[in-house]
Amino acid sequence: MSTRVLIRSLVLAAVATGGVWLTSGPALRGQQPQTPPPAAGAQGQTPPQGRGRGQGPAQNFEQQLQRQAQTDATWRAASAGMMTMEKTTYKSRKDGLEIPVFVFTPLKLGGDKAHPAIVWVHPDIRGHLYEYYIPYVREAIARGYVVVAPEYRGSVGYGQAFYDAIDYGGAEVDDVLTAVDYIKSTMPFVDPARIGIIGWSHGGMITLLSITREPATFKTAVAMVPVTNLFQRLSYKNPVRYHQQIDPANRIGGLPGDSAEVNAAYKERSAIYQIDKLQIPLLVHITRNDADVNFEEAQQLVDALRARKADLAETKIYDNPQGGHLFDRQCPALTDRSADPAKLESYTPTNTREQRDSWARVWAFLDYSLDPYRGADRK
Repeated sequence: MSTRVLIRSLVLAAVATGGVWLTSGPALRGQQPQTPPPAAGAQGQTPPQGRGRGQGPAQNFEQQLQRQAQTDATWRAASAGMMTMEKTTYKSRKDGLEIPVFVFTPLKLGGDKAHPAIVWVHPDIRGHLYEYYIPYVREAIARGYVVVAPEYRGSVGYGQAFYDAIDYGGAEVDDVLTAVDYIKSTMPFVDPARIGIIGWSHGGMITLLSITREPATFKTAVAMVPVTNLFQRLSYKNPVRYHQQIDPANRIGGLPGDSAEVNAAYKERSAIYQIDKLQIPLLVHITRNDADVNFEEAQQLVDALRARKADLAETKIYDNPQGGHLFDRQCPALTDRSADPAKLESYTPTNTREQRDSWARVWAFLDYSLDPYRGADRK
């Protein structure tokens, strides 16, 4: 038996006996978690009890449901007097799975096709629409946008069956693309020719895959600190551990190198290999001090866009912003464990210069492409 095969066998054996396990967030890797700290509501994960490869850590689904109820209540409080919030569902075009979705609209709607819309894609392999987005969704609504935020399959807070339905880079993309179908079928006040998409981290990956799988569906796109290359990512994060995290049901079929079919699946789910399909304006921001989507991975995307899609892509690299991967979302709920998750001031932006600069660029980019100030009578 070769050394490589022996080492892999030992690792797999450790996983099977519960000796190797990881949480569903970046905290294990010594990074700042994307979810608020315990004072702001943990997601209730507990260590596994001898769970095998592909099963992942045991989950406290009841606590996740409670956390989601708190999140929904906070969003409702944040919406009062500022915007209309609706929490509903739609059926995914992939298989009919009911996808929870937040819908935010201006208090006073215009007429037919008066508003552009943004499909807002949350981060994390296991995440949801975090409260730190409150200031930015409010800003979008104030500018005249409609915001639709799907809680794609695998998101936390919706029970075990939904959690176990995770399909990393696969059906979750269909769940998000279905948001456009939902907008077109239920919102006559949205201009179907002015729909954009924005996502962060894992949501940035979904954004990139959405606009390359269906190049004409969106008018414009923003991908912030996006995951882009699964081959690179698995090698940096430990292939066996990361596979357990992203693909507990083994829907992809294994690890890179296991077979040509598996390699093809990872390639299809890696945005770096889809760049030539880009047909719409795209904004990308990354950071050099990102400890989640490492710069070595993120730089590949920026270099490819600058080389092959310079006419469509606008990119910026921030050197060392506070928060690294979370630099554009900094707020007390992420940095102060005493922050009260029930108080909206816990989500007030820290307003570092990089945070301000990034959002100024985002709004300028979206406004130019989607023109939220244009009336329905103008073509």
